[in-house]
Amino acid sequence: MQADELCERAVEALDDLKADDIRVLDVRERCYFTDYMIFASGNSPTHVKAMAQHVVEEAKRAGERPLGIEGEQPGDWLLVDLGDVVVHAMLPDTREFYQLEKFWSAPPLPESDADA
Repeated sequence: MQADELCERAVEALDDLKADDIRVLDVRERCYFTDYMIFASGNSPTHVKAMAQHVVEEAKRAGERPLGIEGEQPGDWLLVDLGDVVVHAMLPDTREFYQLEKFWSAPPLPESDADA
């Protein structure tokens, strides 16, 4: 499955479970380990866990196996690694605290003379 199709399926899975503030970042130009990062908020640890689990189930239905799932306890932030797509299901306070979207969408730092 192509990365953009997998990304779309993950977004649909999050939307199915009424995830809040779903945001997709194309990070192909910024990192080597994934193409897309998806961020979504849940309203409780149970909701966050259910969102992540539904993403996993939908990926498996599409023939994709997750490479890993991290953060099941305490449930304020779960990461689902689908290879070309990484899904972050988070509580709003956790999402605000880490500000990963800001980090991954910031302009790249200029190369220094030492890098040349």
